[in-house]
Amino acid sequence: MNQSDRVQDLLDRRDIEDVILRYCRGIDRMDRSLIRSCYHHDATDHHGSFSGTVDEFLDWVFGLLARYTHSQHFVGNVLIEVEGDVAVAETYGIAFHRSEEDKPYLNLMTGFRYLDRFERREDGWRIATRTAVTEWSRVDDLAGRWETPEGLLTGRRDRGDALYALLSGLHEED
Repeated sequence: MNQSDRVQDLLDRRDIEDVILRYCRGIDRMDRSLIRSCYHHDATDHHGSFSGTVDEFLDWVFGLLARYTHSQHFVGNVLIEVEGDVAVAETYGIAFHRSEEDKPYLNLMTGFRYLDRFERREDGWRIATRTAVTEWSRVDDLAGRWETPEGLLTGRRDRGDALYALLSGLHEED
């Protein structure tokens, strides 16, 4: 691979990783338009008990997310293999889901992998097909939680989150 090809490969991998990270932000902030922007218009998602189009997925996942007061996705290992305008990415992660209700299925941690087929089209690299694989789950015991002290800035699951004010200021400088 020559120097120019190596640079393009790095740029492609970075663009793909950005899509994966934007997806996680969108899920945790419940930003439907941000999540949608990570997929091609004709994409499909196979996520737990769900399998269908990306727009059907968004309806399904927002129904689930509404049950939680907080969620947070951490991704670690991301291995991307690029071949022309197609790539396969395997992403390892852990998701934390919290609710004020003392129900195990609403307070859990899950280890997962995203298995993604990415395609580069006129609008750039986006997910064409995603398969979410569950590796493990465990209950987050309410007894082990610590109350967040009053006055601390806490995350929000909408555009009222502190991040969006920061992003707004960034875009005003352009």
